Amino acid sequence: MDFTPTPEQEMIRKQVREFAEREIKPVAPKFDAAGEFPKETVSMMAGLGLLGMLVPQELEGGGLDTVSYAIGIEEVARVDGSHGLIMAAHNSLCTGSILIGGSKAQLAKYVPDLATGRKIGAWGLTEPESGSDAASMRTEARRDGDEWVLDGTKNFCTNAPVAGTFVLMAITDRAKGNHGISAYIVERGNPGLRIGKVEDKLGMRGSATSEVILEDCHVPEENLLGQLNYGFTDALKTLDGGRISIAALGVGIAQGAYEEALRYAKERKQFGKPIAEFQAIQFTLADMALRTDAARMLTYKAAWLKDRGLPYKKESAMAKLYASEAAMWVTTKAIQVLGGYGYVKDYPVERMFRDAKLCEIGEGTSEIQRLVIARELLQGG
Repeated sequence: MDFTPTPEQEMIRKQVREFAEREIKPVAPKFDAAGEFPKETVSMMAGLGLLGMLVPQELEGGGLDTVSYAIGIEEVARVDGSHGLIMAAHNSLCTGSILIGGSKAQLAKYVPDLATGRKIGAWGLTEPESGSDAASMRTEARRDGDEWVLDGTKNFCTNAPVAGTFVLMAITDRAKGNHGISAYIVERGNPGLRIGKVEDKLGMRGSATSEVILEDCHVPEENLLGQLNYGFTDALKTLDGGRISIAALGVGIAQGAYEEALRYAKERKQFGKPIAEFQAIQFTLADMALRTDAARMLTYKAAWLKDRGLPYKKESAMAKLYASEAAMWVTTKAIQVLGGYGYVKDYPVERMFRDAKLCEIGEGTSEIQRLVIARELLQGG
């Protein structure tokens, strides 16, 4: 495995970092405090191609590889987790699921608008009473002539309050459990779809998250995404790729927190010298850099495998698990290095700390990642 970035990947990192520093970093605290979706900067991200990095060029996307995509998320999340999460959910969940299961007609109809950011995408699997246990979902889809009718509620849907295109899961054959779930594309404006409670979250507050309520929601037959009853199978494929996104998100948050702690340690003086000269701080910084870089390598490995069409389920779960827990650890230590200043909003590490927690929960909890890894190991993966 060659870890030397290609010239194109180096250029992507440079361009995204410059953009994130210039446009996202100054406004991130404002949107975090208000719990408001950053429409203008997300529009700029779309203009830079960040909302369609993995989409083929013939569908108006960037046609880039997964390693480049991970680098893009990492650089955005380095200054703000919310923008990174918006990008990740749009790319890997909504757009990604259509790329996996979509027909030629569906790809042509929905993907270009998503790739260019003309529409924001949202994806709904979780429900108030079903999270890791997807088979217990209550949302149902039934046939009515040449239409499907959806009824139920999804929650914790990232981007939903601002989304134009939704991919939503529903039970189509309850007797089959996970093998009786199908996926549907539903567009905003459908009279049967409405946005429910918008969540007031601990972190990632610039990322809009809400319920999606389906009441007698009629969609045409052709809006069935993939094969009937194969929605959960395709969802697992989507999540395998999505875990690389969340791993990259964790890497970016950890990198940003480490850099803030390093900068502060060099500037803050106690007992007549910078605290960076004290061994206790040096050891902490060393461990922060170590965990961040280890998380990055796991993430890039999973992305590298995916790009080559090799099995990567175990590796993406490992990357997501380790990077999310590393982000939580590194941000905690960053606050400790800054002391009292780390606990106040004048410095970004407290926001990074709050943002990092989502990485251990979203797109499969740490416990679920351990189950995935163990099953792959036991099956010889």
